[in-house]
Amino acid sequence: MFILDTNHLRELTDGTMLGEKLRRKILASETGVVTSIVSADESLRGWLAYIAKANSPEREAEAYFRLNETIDILGDLIRLPYDLEAAARFTAFRKAGMQIGSKDLKIACIALEHDAVVLTRNNRDFIKVPGLKIENWLD
Repeated sequence: MFILDTNHLRELTDGTMLGEKLRRKILASETGVVTSIVSADESLRGWLAYIAKANSPEREAEAYFRLNETIDILGDLIRLPYDLEAAARFTAFRKAGMQIGSKDLKIACIALEHDAVVLTRNNRDFIKVPGLKIENWLD
């Protein structure tokens, strides 16, 4: 199983050339591609913050459009939960001194719980998590 990190999810919602390349790879994949509730949270919060800061009707309308696109894509994807097992891993990593962002570590813990590969551009942080498998499908 592959889990889309927020940066891969964003490419899908942005409709970029990289996003289209990613969409084709997902459709061709024989292994399931999902996302996490944490990436859904990050994506939605990002658009909601953009809406709140929009300084023109055009920017606000564009942000609402993009929020809607994100919701549509999220509706099509399985979203793995951040459950008690992932939370316990998160706590153990923090107690051991793991120094990466909370959202990234939560995504990593979800992936470890499901023995999944995280699709991400963020190798710098995710590589610090022992046992975590990562790939970048946006290269």
